[in-house]
Amino acid sequence: MRRMHHILAVLAVAALGSLVAFAQAPQQPAAPAGQGAGGGQAGRGAPAPKGPPSFFITSVGKGDGANYGGIAGADAYCAQMAKTGGLETPQGRTWRAYLSQPAAGGQPAVNARDRIGAGPWFNARGAVIAQNVADLHGDVQRDRNQVNKSNALSEKGMPINGRGDTPNQHDILTGSDSLGKAIAGDMDSTCSNYTSNADGRGSVMLGHHDRDGGGNTSWNSAHGSRGCSQPNLVATGGAGLLYCFAAN
Repeated sequence: MRRMHHILAVLAVAALGSLVAFAQAPQQPAAPAGQGAGGGQAGRGAPAPKGPPSFFITSVGKGDGANYGGIAGADAYCAQMAKTGGLETPQGRTWRAYLSQPAAGGQPAVNARDRIGAGPWFNARGAVIAQNVADLHGDVQRDRNQVNKSNALSEKGMPINGRGDTPNQHDILTGSDSLGKAIAGDMDSTCSNYTSNADGRGSVMLGHHDRDGGGNTSWNSAHGSRGCSQPNLVATGGAGLLYCFAAN
């Protein structure tokens, strides 16, 4: 009987020691519902969202070429599309189209980089696009943003067609140089400040959201359009789409 009591006592001490060791060991956080231990849905999906949606590409253009009624009209279109896609505007932010325009009529130039806030920005699925303006434009180090076909999604959280898709719609209106500023010179690179849908009266600078095509991988300054009409925007691989940022 004493031997049995001794064995039971030893087992109890061992069990207690195991419980203490488990309690002191670092514990892995529980995976969200529907996710495996690897953090992806069903063990293989995308990571959980990291922030509120504050960036998207319009899933469709206005359909009037580069004519958005000016930058203010383009901003309003971004807000409209965000609402259509069910995106809540982050508190204290305003939807702005990523567009630049040169100085004219006594008014200073407008730089896209100066009107989208300080960041960070996240796509409709919560993945980070860029932490700040410098990262977005590669001021210190190139390619620190995630503007690409996988992450530059529409307001509905869906990919935008790129090179190799039918139809190709990777041309996004920006009117900007690669640093997000108005393009210097006399050439019209904004289709009369986004008020023209006519051809033969300038063009608009375009970026490639998929970083592919034409020997230029710039997301915001790849090439100019053939003209300002809807058919000519479509002809070069676009649809008159906009980058939209929630400015803070």
